[in-house]
Amino acid sequence: MIARADTVLELGRARIASPRAAAVLGIFLGLFAFWLALPPVAARSVVVPVVVGVVAVAVGVWVVSRGDLRPGWGAVAAGIVGILGGAFATRAATSHLDAVITWSALVAATLRFATPLTFAAIGGMFSERSGVVNIGLEGMMLMGAFFGAWGADVTNSWIGGVLIGMGFGAALALVHAIFSIHLRADQIVSGTAVNFLALGITGYFFVDIYGNNGTPDNLAGIPDVHLSFLGHVPPHGLGSFLGDSFGQLNFMVWLSLALLVLSYVVMFKTPLGLRIRSVGEHPRAADTVGVSVYGIRYACVTASGALAALGGVFLSIGFVHSFSENMTAGRGFIALAALIFGRWRPFGAFGAALLFGFASAVAPRLENVEGWANYGTLFQALPYVLTLIAVAGVIGRSIPPAAVGRPYAKQ
Repeated sequence: MIARADTVLELGRARIASPRAAAVLGIFLGLFAFWLALPPVAARSVVVPVVVGVVAVAVGVWVVSRGDLRPGWGAVAAGIVGILGGAFATRAATSHLDAVITWSALVAATLRFATPLTFAAIGGMFSERSGVVNIGLEGMMLMGAFFGAWGADVTNSWIGGVLIGMGFGAALALVHAIFSIHLRADQIVSGTAVNFLALGITGYFFVDIYGNNGTPDNLAGIPDVHLSFLGHVPPHGLGSFLGDSFGQLNFMVWLSLALLVLSYVVMFKTPLGLRIRSVGEHPRAADTVGVSVYGIRYACVTASGALAALGGVFLSIGFVHSFSENMTAGRGFIALAALIFGRWRPFGAFGAALLFGFASAVAPRLENVEGWANYGTLFQALPYVLTLIAVAGVIGRSIPPAAVGRPYAKQ
């Protein structure tokens, strides 16, 4: 009887897995349909991406009919994107496509654009896993961006800029923590106030210190890590791709990837991570067994500010090499969307950050397509449109930590 029950269970699992595997295939086919019209293949007939895209849509419809709605509709959406994207690409001249789609350059740019989002999303994960909503990631990034540039200027060292930027980001997060944890204020309101506070502080000190001249041109910048050996990996085509993609990335890009692994280990493989998650899920039970709810939450919110500030520091002295008012331009909110999209897990958030990073990388290049130059402003909105779509599709389906947003009163 037990053996028969195990057999039935395995068959049931196979039936559940089969539609999802088909949905993954459909999503792949949808993306593949678009890729076929892009360099290096650059199919010139619209029939090719349309046929492959229609197959992806058909697979998605089949999955939906089997009751697995979310993956099925994902395959349908991917098929439609493949058809439309392929149709547009086949209408563009090959020379224009070559100017837009250089995969090695796009990979490198995607990682650069995703790096500040990754830092902020990981910081938000620590805060929200402990039970405190952190809408203030945008302001903490902005503090890191300005005071990182100022710190690099006064110390003449990028290390000094990184440490000072992290310190001011953590200090702003501590303000948010005091209001949210000790004073039990509404965490959304507190986070919003923190964003406005950061905008005012950085704007005032920027004008007061640098005036109309702006930050100096010789700011100590965070260096790139040169991996020239990647260009010599055989065969030559692969080596050239790896060298151009990963051979000259900023140190902060590699630091964000290392932090990704470290944050996963800390959160899900250590006793400290278990305490953080227990405080975010059931603070009363955690308090009962001796876990300091206030201590964990203060530490996590402060750490989230320091990590988000690292993203801002990268923007000012690792990417742009200057500071301008409100230069984060909503990246903190995109990072929060990536965190929700990634279900409060570091690798999921990183995947979403890569999606938004790719949109940011490809948007300016789309202006090089013949006839599309007048739509530059519209293309710049692409990352924010993706953010809205991602959040609209995920909120209500992602399950946040049970106690997030709820102030805890110790008894």
